[in-house]
Amino acid sequence: MSERLTILAGTPKLIGIAADHGGYELKQYLAGRLREAGHEVIDFGDRQPKPDDDYPDFIVPLARAVAGGDVERGVAICGSGVGASVIANKVRGVRACLIHETFSAHQGVEDDDLNMICLGGLVVGHALAWELVQTFLAARFSGAERHRRRLARIANMETQRVESLANVVQAQSV
Repeated sequence: MSERLTILAGTPKLIGIAADHGGYELKQYLAGRLREAGHEVIDFGDRQPKPDDDYPDFIVPLARAVAGGDVERGVAICGSGVGASVIANKVRGVRACLIHETFSAHQGVEDDDLNMICLGGLVVGHALAWELVQTFLAARFSGAERHRRRLARIANMETQRVESLANVVQAQSV
């Protein structure tokens, strides 16, 4: 097999990527591999590693782009991947998960319509990270009724959370 990879038919082509200092080196590696494979990559930062940067500054704009359809899928990286996962899931419409093995990389998309993968730049090596990203990008949502039903419940919870917060703010201003 050739070292130069190509995009599989139906694989998302426009990919967003973001990382703080803990994920910077892995982000640079993955962005290069994605471009080499023919993907268009939008880099949401950090543009250079700064030890005092904060992952929400980069992950939130990526998550908003994923939720808004500006990119087809997102790759979020921080030192452990945990913070990236937590903050990404605060954005309505994002379904992000910390992934360290291939089964969840595809199953999360197939069953839960995962649209962002979160990785730990200090936890996962380059080869595994690239395998996880390729697996995540190649996977497709099954559309099975039980999965659609569960996703509808999640979307409903997101709406209730927003409405509940609005009610609290309104009550405080009275």
